Amino acid sequence: MAALQEALTGLSGRVLLAAHSAGVLTTVHWARQHGGLGIDGALLVAPPDFDTALPDGYPSPHELREHGWSPVPRLRLPFPSIVAAGTNDPLARFARVAELARDWDSRLVGLGPAGHVNPTAGYGPWPRAVELLRELGLGQESSTSA
Repeated sequence: MAALQEALTGLSGRVLLAAHSAGVLTTVHWARQHGGLGIDGALLVAPPDFDTALPDGYPSPHELREHGWSPVPRLRLPFPSIVAAGTNDPLARFARVAELARDWDSRLVGLGPAGHVNPTAGYGPWPRAVELLRELGLGQESSTSA
């Protein structure tokens, strides 16, 4: 969260976040702690379910709790967001991701059998991300009112 806060400090103009996997959880923990100030929207891709046991080779729920990753915040995010996830992600059941999206007041986009939406699942460049960011306002000029 400190690295995210540092990266955001001093930015001006529209700020859209794009986060994947643990970056999604970093984003929601940061928003809970910092109020999401200055963020115009977020694309949250493949959030893992750190509140339940992950496959072998990943940290246990106990280890994740000890290091502040869980419980995963379930409060409404203070900025518009889209959660995009595969229906067969090994790090989170799609039903669980749908619950997170609902609790965060995010629009859920099912990607079909896309796994964890990473190189292991066959992803490199992902043009659909640009489409989703456009839905959040990428490329739109910000407007102010008095």
